[in-house]
Parts: sequence; C-alpha cells; structure tokens
Amino acid sequence: MKILDRYLIGTVLLYSAMVLGVLLTLGGLLVFIGQQDDIGTGDYGAADALLYSLLSLPQQAFELMPIAVLIGTLLGLGALARGSELVVVRAAGVSVVRTAAAVAVGGLIILLVTVALGEFIAPPLQKFARQQKAFSKFADVSFAGSGSAWIKDGDTMISVQEQTGDQLFGGVFVFRFEGPQRLLSVGQARTATVEPGTREWKLLGYRETRFEQEQVASSAEEQAIITTRVDPGFLGLAVSEPRQLPWLGLYRLIQHLRANGLEIETYEFAFWSRIARTCAILVVALLAVPFAFGPLRTSGAGARMVIGVLIGVAFFLVQRTLESGAIVFDLDPILLAWVPTALLAVITTLLIARTR
Repeated sequence: MKILDRYLIGTVLLYSAMVLGVLLTLGGLLVFIGQQDDIGTGDYGAADALLYSLLSLPQQAFELMPIAVLIGTLLGLGALARGSELVVVRAAGVSVVRTAAAVAVGGLIILLVTVALGEFIAPPLQKFARQQKAFSKFADVSFAGSGSAWIKDGDTMISVQEQTGDQLFGGVFVFRFEGPQRLLSVGQARTATVEPGTREWKLLGYRETRFEQEQVASSAEEQAIITTRVDPGFLGLAVSEPRQLPWLGLYRLIQHLRANGLEIETYEFAFWSRIARTCAILVVALLAVPFAFGPLRTSGAGARMVIGVLIGVAFFLVQRTLESGAIVFDLDPILLAWVPTALLAVITTLLIARTR
C-alpha cells in the first residue's frame, strides 16, 4: 500500500504543479501587461516591470493554489482512470475511501507548502516589489519603516498607518519643515481622503501643533486641506491590502483596531477567508476522487479541465459575493468566510460516500 500511496500522492503533486505553472505563466503575463502604463514614469522601465511581475508570482501562487490543485487532481486522477489504473486499484480491493485518503495526503502536503508561501514568502516579496516600483517611479519621494508609509514631498513629510480603501487612509501625520533642521508643525488626522483626479488631501479630525519663534500653538479643525505631488496610488504601494497581509499581521491589526474601537469587519473577513481558502485546498483535492471514479472516468482532459475551471470560478465568485455581503450588510464575517469551503466540503463528502 505504501507504493500505491506514493504513486497517488506523486500524481496529485505533479499535475497540480504543472497546472500551477501554466496559471502563473498567464498571471505573470497579465501583470506585466498591466504595468505598461507605468513604464516611462520616472526611472520605471521594462526591466523594472518584469521584476515586479516576477516578484508578484508567489502571491499569485498563494491565491491560485486551490483552483490549481482542483484542476491538477482532476487531470491526474482522470489520466489514471483513462489508463484503467484506478480500475486495477479497485479490483485489488482498495476502497474509494482508502484512495481518497492517499489523495488527501497529497492535498495536505500542498496545503502546508501554501501556508509557508502565504505567510513567509509572498508578503515580503510583494512588499519589496511595490517598494522597488515606488522608488523607480518617484525618484524624489521615499518611505521607510515596517508598519507605515512615510512620504517626503519637499518640506512636507506625511506618515500613513493604514489604507482602508482606494482613496481612504487612516492614522495620518503631517510634518512641515523649514530647511533640513527646523520643524514648523506637526499635524495628526483621524482619516484622510483624496479627491479623484486631484492631489488634494482632505484631512478629517485634524489637530496641529505649530512651533513658532517663542511659543507653541495648537489648533483643532474638523477638516483641513493639503496639496501634495503624491497621489494615493503611491501610498497604495506601501500599505498592503487586507487580503495580502499574512495571518499574523492580520491578527495583530485586528487586535489593534478592536482595542481602539475601530471597525474590524473587513480585516476579520480577510483573516478567516484566508484560513478557509487555504483549507479548501484539501477539500478540492478530495473533490476530484468521485469524478475520477464516476462521470469523468472515460472523459478527456478537456472535459475535466472545464469542470475544474467551472467549480473553481463558482467557488471564488461565491466567496467574493459573500465578502461584499459581510461589508455592506454588516453580516457575521467569520460565518460568511467559511460558507464556501464548508459547502464544498459537504458536497465532497456526499459524493465520495455515494461513489462505488
């Protein structure tokens, strides 16, 4: 049985890796094409765009892994079925459940690799790619630090703690200088919004401390406007989206927001959705088993590919729809994050139980 187990596990790993390679090739090409509008801005050239695309591949691999495993396992087990190898396995007295257990081990190995990829490899590479792009596009603008973005625009420096939307930022500090050594004022805003198509930053809940010649003056305004040469797209390069943060980073951010009485639904959904989507790798690997013994046993690779794509697309559409529901309708983000994976697990269990 160990030989059979290794053979089935190797089939799952090999075909999943082949499918993932194809998907990453297409995904990397699309990312590179999407960078064409930025080529020529500052020092950002074609080589920089290519580097950005390559460094983005681990994040794409993490996000595409469930559908790659689904299609890969369908293709691998389908090839064994067409070659009558699974028929021989069944004739030797090996049950469908026993075969599914070997496939599950292959899925578990991929799941562990995906955890390492999404937690330790993809986030730092993605961040580095965005920083390199920022340095190339904005030669006279810089940022530093591990948890926030720092922007220097002439005699003004802006620090942003988090990005909660394409044009919405939180925890904004504004430092104004006169020359390289004299600090004129320090301002803090609860949130900042950027008007589309402009460089005007609307600061809400703005408090400012000014250092004058012989005194320190303070003021508070509900709203203030500043104008800089930095657009919000630059800040987006330095402040990651929730779905791109690792689990530990999301967990710490959720605890920080909860302690400060801020909304956490978006980040909580991203946290549990990331876990559920990773666990779905094991489920989709098992989903291929009943198809290999059942309706797709004599089908070609094209039919199995179509089935895998349809199931994968339906899974991600449901997940994205529920994500919108969690945010718009204020529904339980934990429950909604697990619905697609749980539903898929129930369907897979029923199909395996009915397979003979």
